[in-house]
Amino acid sequence: GRHLATPLWCFVMAVSQLFLLSPRGDSIIHRDYRGELERSTTEIFFKNVKFYQGKHQEAPPIFNIDGVNYMYVKKNGIFFVLTSISNLSPSLAMEFLIRITKVFKDYCGIFSEESIRSNFILLYELLDEIMDNGYIQGTSSDTLKAYVFNEPVVIEKKKMKFQLPKFNPKTTSSDATNKPISFRDSKQGGKDEIFVDIFERISITFNSNGNVLHSSIDGTIQMKSYLSGNPELKLALNEELTIGGTKSGSSYGVVEIDDCNFHECVNLDEFDSQRIISFHPPDGEFVVMNYRITSDFRIPFRIFPFFELSSPYKVEVIIKIRADIPENNGGTNLLIQFPVPKATSSVSSLTPIGAQGQSTEYDSKKKVVMWRIKKMMGGKEFTLRSKIVLTKAHKATVRKEIGPVSMQFEVPLYNPSNLQVRYLRIMPTAPGQTTNPYRWVRYVTKSQSYVCRL
Repeated sequence: GRHLATPLWCFVMAVSQLFLLSPRGDSIIHRDYRGELERSTTEIFFKNVKFYQGKHQEAPPIFNIDGVNYMYVKKNGIFFVLTSISNLSPSLAMEFLIRITKVFKDYCGIFSEESIRSNFILLYELLDEIMDNGYIQGTSSDTLKAYVFNEPVVIEKKKMKFQLPKFNPKTTSSDATNKPISFRDSKQGGKDEIFVDIFERISITFNSNGNVLHSSIDGTIQMKSYLSGNPELKLALNEELTIGGTKSGSSYGVVEIDDCNFHECVNLDEFDSQRIISFHPPDGEFVVMNYRITSDFRIPFRIFPFFELSSPYKVEVIIKIRADIPENNGGTNLLIQFPVPKATSSVSSLTPIGAQGQSTEYDSKKKVVMWRIKKMMGGKEFTLRSKIVLTKAHKATVRKEIGPVSMQFEVPLYNPSNLQVRYLRIMPTAPGQTTNPYRWVRYVTKSQSYVCRL
């Protein structure tokens, strides 16, 4: 005989509580959906997240204490925590928490402890719509807007005593996107504008000679719209764009993408022929397109390590960094670090004479050398010399205990894939409309996994 299909929601285990804690452990927001657990779970969580298993160490993202599952993410110092006594899917819980942080940022504008405390009535209203009796209902900022009626309290960023002159009227502050989405159709929200960000995260592995063993780019085209009337947008990318093509015989100027995916609102009717995507932007920050590239591209920074055994108790490591980006671009907030042997007693590091914006540090507990560079322009080379003193005579295997060298950086106004936005066209919502909204486009390249083996 036939049986009725079990509804999908029956397989989704319920969430007992959701709460937000400050870096000090104060409860900012607390919502108990099922009445299954005591409110003391907040104290139990904060105690264990700082001193997990009785040691001074942070807890993993998911852990169990006395039959209660705790799952959390940390955003700008704020702990977003779910508790459950059922066998809740860990991946579902983590994805849900990440989406909650995005929804809160969309509705508050700025994501901080101050903005959360100032908007707690609005955020409680959001939580009641997002979840019912511990079951997830939806996390779309666009959908929630129809059911949420409280207006956000806008937190203004503290202004400096002096203001730098604005040299280029064609640029805007990176804080310009920190506006609540409810101001999208509001007169007090300011001018019509849309922000497009092209983020590229680079993963590279070098060998000890500085040659590339593996390289890839994970790219994202992200948008945030403050356009009134929700008009249709047309976003045009490089005409010479190939997807899933062969890597051999590529011609100059062609951008090769291995694979990509798009937001559900995107219309791809013109994409294959003209590389144009059309869509009506939803409320809040959203990802228009994700893409991945493994073909050859210009490596922004190269790492060259050198290793010298000066005496049985001394080892010298030399790290040379070369910026292969264009000279008018510069990497910011560079952090180069590498682990040293456990038998290390001290490390002394030397940067070039007259080097500005550079500092070195040795963490004796973690046995890690850190080299920070505030800014590095294209075409420059910097060298670090670290002399490592050991407590016992080294063996032939000491080289294996040093490294790998890892690097973190950010390069604004640059993307190694050469994927470009040809134009962003805003279609008129009514005949004869002549408004010309502001369109802001930004390119940012970041390191994701940048490692050189010794």
